[in-house]
Amino acid sequence: FGEFISRYVFPEAEVVPIHETLAAAERSGFEVRDVESLREHYYLTLRHWGRRLDAQREKAVAVTDERTYRTWRLYLAGAAHQFKTGRLNVHQAVLSKPVNGQSQLPLTRSDWYDEAG
Repeated sequence: FGEFISRYVFPEAEVVPIHETLAAAERSGFEVRDVESLREHYYLTLRHWGRRLDAQREKAVAVTDERTYRTWRLYLAGAAHQFKTGRLNVHQAVLSKPVNGQSQLPLTRSDWYDEAG
């Protein structure tokens, strides 16, 4: 599946493992405050995108072509399967660059969402 993505969907893209991303952030002076796997969420998102693409098939083919439509449909279905089975993962990280030792962030996840609300 990785070769298909590299060749047809995201050429020259690279997914960096989470531990490398976090290490680079820390080397740059950031503090890792939270890391969350969104694997199950992304599975649902990909399924949703696939259904929406299917519902707009004629328009998608009109602005691209049948091959592009089928490539992206295959990618969405394959990626959804990879996320569902745990072969792919996506993480969200909250980083902070402390100022005088203070993170400038609310204390809990609940507080983060309340602040954003």
